[in-house]
Amino acid sequence: MAQVLERKPAPAKTPPPTPAARAARRRAVLHWIGVHSLGIAAALFFVLPFVFVVLTSLMSNQQTLTRDLIPHTWEWSNYREVFDTPGFLTWWKNTLIYAGLGTVLVVVSSVPVAYALAKFRFKGQRLAMMLVISMMMLPPQVIIIPMYLFWAKQWDLTGSLWPLIIPMAFGDAFAIFLLRQFLLTIPQEYLDSARVDGCGELRTLLTVVVPMAKPGIAAVALFQFFYAWNDYFGPQIYTSENPAAWTLSYGLESFKGAHHTDWNLTMAATVLVMAPVIIVFFFAQKAFVEGVTLTGVKG
Repeated sequence: MAQVLERKPAPAKTPPPTPAARAARRRAVLHWIGVHSLGIAAALFFVLPFVFVVLTSLMSNQQTLTRDLIPHTWEWSNYREVFDTPGFLTWWKNTLIYAGLGTVLVVVSSVPVAYALAKFRFKGQRLAMMLVISMMMLPPQVIIIPMYLFWAKQWDLTGSLWPLIIPMAFGDAFAIFLLRQFLLTIPQEYLDSARVDGCGELRTLLTVVVPMAKPGIAAVALFQFFYAWNDYFGPQIYTSENPAAWTLSYGLESFKGAHHTDWNLTMAATVLVMAPVIIVFFFAQKAFVEGVTLTGVKG
């Protein structure tokens, strides 16, 4: 028996958009641009300088002296040359130690203080909070001379990063304030329930408060990490006499002085210094924004 092959119907052609539809689409696009114009302008304001730095880092040394914005040849070897610079990897290691260890110390030391200021009621609580706020308004340049003499004469730790790392083990005023504001948003009922179940204050802090305060802790950790990673003033004061203890921020200034005419290498080194901060913020921005936002819910 002959099989009859059924022909599939041809798909219906989509009619071309009418002039009215095209006009409506243009109006929708223009409306979107108009509504988001301020955000687009702000985004371009922050992104374009970074794009310029990246493009310049991939140019040849001769092209950086011209008006061209796009590299003629993509010189990826500039980054390898920066990495091969004596001391650059040491600056990386020192910066990771300073930023990583300092961030851990600040978080560990600031959380208990913020918890006490937010959830305990004791005599002198308002005075303690005023002292924390006062420390936030005290510029580090005011006390740098006595602090330098203390670390130089009493402990002989100048020429290292320890004068910058050790004080972080005693808390940070801004971190305490930010965490305290976040902990105020945690309902007291959760803490009372934990105490009724037999938890002491330390166990309540570790098992109830810390898990609920992760966004605030993440915000404080990021603030401290960014501060330590970009800190120039502290390493300049304490480590300038010892190049083996330089961080990226201070080493970059030395690199720029040694390659002041090689703008491609200077920009490549700048990208390598900025990249870790941008990557960390990209992956942690949700927790960062949530932590910063919720700190202002209750004062």
